[in-house]
Amino acid sequence: MPSTLTQTLIAQLRLPVFAAPMFIVSTPELVIAQCISGIVGSIPALNARPQSKLGTWLAQIEEGLERQRKQHPDQPPPPMRSTTLFTSPMTG
Repeated sequence: MPSTLTQTLIAQLRLPVFAAPMFIVSTPELVIAQCISGIVGSIPALNARPQSKLGTWLAQIEEGLERQRKQHPDQPPPPMRSTTLFTSPMTG
């Protein structure tokens, strides 16, 4: 039996596709369009510059997807994902 998360994704995806998080190219508008088209949208956290802009971008995406949910409750968009690059201090 598939997990609840798997069942939710299957119900929301039109295609079993995750959009690649593209450095510099991915924007909130692109992620919203990806999700509305029925695939999982994604964005690299590093695209938000300065870093403090990331929260604004994520809120913008959530607002865009919420508008879609309200306008089309029978067609909920798939989730979006932000990728974060973890770095360690340079040594030596």
